[in-house]
Amino acid sequence: MAGITDSTFLNKVIPYGFDVATLGGYSLDAPTIEASNKIIQRGRKEFHFPLDEIFSHIEKEVASIKSMHKDVKVSANVRSTTPQPIIEVGKINGLDIVEINCHCRQEEIIAIGCGQEMLKRDDLGNFISKIVNNVDCEVSVKIRANVDGVNTLDIAKIIEDAGADYLHIDAMKKGVFDADYNLLKSVCDCSDIKVIGNNSVNSSENVKKMINTGVYGFSIARAVISGNLDFNIANF
Repeated sequence: MAGITDSTFLNKVIPYGFDVATLGGYSLDAPTIEASNKIIQRGRKEFHFPLDEIFSHIEKEVASIKSMHKDVKVSANVRSTTPQPIIEVGKINGLDIVEINCHCRQEEIIAIGCGQEMLKRDDLGNFISKIVNNVDCEVSVKIRANVDGVNTLDIAKIIEDAGADYLHIDAMKKGVFDADYNLLKSVCDCSDIKVIGNNSVNSSENVKKMINTGVYGFSIARAVISGNLDFNIANF
């Protein structure tokens, strides 16, 4: 999710202690693919594949990881303006988790009502439950915390009630260069969904702080890519 999350990279880092590997995020329908094109044109690297290639690409990436790491769960983070393309990904053989992207904050994605803008949809619960009820794998929803005009605790309840298996929270807070641990604790205290904590997981101290909030697990991206981890993931 931070620039390098293809199967080649993931196959290299999984042995360092990861039990879930996430591919993507991928755009799945015409509006999100067009938005990704616009993002690329202004110089930002995106995971971009044409509509007629994206599903077969994800299938090949999943197979590549499973061929080397059969005991590791494979997740694909995806975005779409409608549930059906996400349902199609959720039926890919070998995929363990399909993750709905309610997280991206790129202006081109927000403009079409995707990414973190999904959190403002009146039908978010129905959107998620339709996917939950029609896929062959687990469902995760990745959200950005503390979005203006959005109550994160209310969103967590909607996602839990919709039947998702995981709530993946980028615990970002404006003006704070660390995770919002208080928010993570509040979500964990008031819900039974499996919460995955994200943001500032770049030291053993921060991992301990995140675990102490009650999260089910934590995710790492940029610190792994940069090679700046100062701890052994398998120890947590």
